[in-house]
Amino acid sequence: MPHGIRLTKLSLYVPIVAAFVLMYYGYWKMWAVYSPAVGRDGSVHLRDLLAVAVRAAEAGGDAVREVRDSSTLNAKSKGKTREGAQELYTEGDLRSHRRMTSLFGNTFPNVKVISEEHDDAKLDTSQLWDYTIPEEIQEKIKSIETVPEQSITVWIDPLDATQEYSERLDHFVTTMVCVAVNGKPTIGVIHKPFSKFTVWAVVGQASNVKPRASYSENDPTIIVSRSHSGTVQSYTKKAFGKNTNIIPAGGAGYKVLSLLDLGKDKQPDMADIYMHVTFIKKWDICAGNAILEALGGHLTTLNGDNIDYKDSPSNEGGLIASIGVDHQKLLVKLPERESLGLKQK
Repeated sequence: MPHGIRLTKLSLYVPIVAAFVLMYYGYWKMWAVYSPAVGRDGSVHLRDLLAVAVRAAEAGGDAVREVRDSSTLNAKSKGKTREGAQELYTEGDLRSHRRMTSLFGNTFPNVKVISEEHDDAKLDTSQLWDYTIPEEIQEKIKSIETVPEQSITVWIDPLDATQEYSERLDHFVTTMVCVAVNGKPTIGVIHKPFSKFTVWAVVGQASNVKPRASYSENDPTIIVSRSHSGTVQSYTKKAFGKNTNIIPAGGAGYKVLSLLDLGKDKQPDMADIYMHVTFIKKWDICAGNAILEALGGHLTTLNGDNIDYKDSPSNEGGLIASIGVDHQKLLVKLPERESLGLKQK
């Protein structure tokens, strides 16, 4: 040992302690960015995404009911829609938004989430996924397929049918989550808060619902928006005849559910086709699109185009949704939207 240098026990332990500190910091930093639900390679299990989507929709539904029970809706107007109707939001929308977005943000911090509502509140750290996969999902989803987190866009509608919610027409109300992968609707969840009933599907894998045994293609019952039913009724009757049966209803989620085999106790209205002829946001329709596609159905623009769910929230092309019928034959019957003075896509 060189003259004048003495090694104490403390100086021997310092490098060891420093190594442990660096290892702990690296471990903490890795999980702070990726979370246990995301693989080291940035991959996410579709089954995990489905479980979180179901939990988020139900957590949002809990908030919607709590606000209703406390009579603190505090309904306010965001402004008017293009059709001139007041666009409302309530305390139920906001609380549901915070729970649903927090659950996804805490579980998948690098996944893009787009919600109808916006606020400056930080993520609610109490909204955590416990990594439990519901038994029904375990039974039906056997394939453990993964997707890169950067390919995912999550669309959240924290309270669909806000106008009807404010009017206590609660059977129209839903909370919805859609997971799009590379812009394609892949996972859809629609939850009815007041009956606590949840529909989910994964394209190419499974669903907890099914289509009805038969649908009418030549004399269909068509479900449309109650907020501007006059315009869509005129358009629909030009396509399918003046005696076409039309059901005005609230909420895009509710209208998609009307096409499925759910029974009157879960879904009061039953229709063969869902149509919307004006501008609509993608958080309203992505979940329904995924569910219908998983069951062999279709949801397209009125021109027959598939809808891209990567970024822009706007769908200018209207929509027609069907299952159990020839979708192309329906498209052929549709008149030009210009005939009603509607903006073309």
